[in-house]
Amino acid sequence: MASLVELTAQIVAAHAGSAQLTSDELMATIEKVHASLKVIDSGVVAPETGDVQLKLSLKQAFKKDEVVCMVCGRGMKTLKRHLANAHGLKPGEYRKQFDIPSSQPLVAKGYSETRKQDALARGLGDNLAKARAVRAAKKAGKAAPVPAVKEKAAVPTQKAKAPVPAVRKKAQVPAKTK
Repeated sequence: MASLVELTAQIVAAHAGSAQLTSDELMATIEKVHASLKVIDSGVVAPETGDVQLKLSLKQAFKKDEVVCMVCGRGMKTLKRHLANAHGLKPGEYRKQFDIPSSQPLVAKGYSETRKQDALARGLGDNLAKARAVRAAKKAGKAAPVPAVKEKAAVPTQKAKAPVPAVRKKAQVPAKTK
């Protein structure tokens, strides 16, 4: 049977292959796995501690450049995908579990501002304003201002059919005789 060190190396290598870990996280994982394997090998059953949740305030969790997950403590720019993949939580469940108001976005403030500036630079705000004006005009019953659209070229009513190639018959090959 493999030694505890070999088993630890295999388990941590498999985990590190699927998750990005810093050197400190890697060392902590190695120590934790080795200690767990040692307990299992000795046969002593350790009492369950249950889920340990971090005690973070909203101010500590929602920073300018990162949002800290209150379940595992990892910091990232957006939480929605992390919550679904790592913890199987929907944003609403996460908000309810940690009493986060629905007005609080699960995105870092700096990241949100950067995305907003990029959208404005591309003119997406102008498109939104035009769409809102059209919708308001329709709702009021007025003729909506028609946005400038390129006219399509006149399309012929019947398309010309491509000529059908002639069907060739196979040449008759005499049967082989013995």
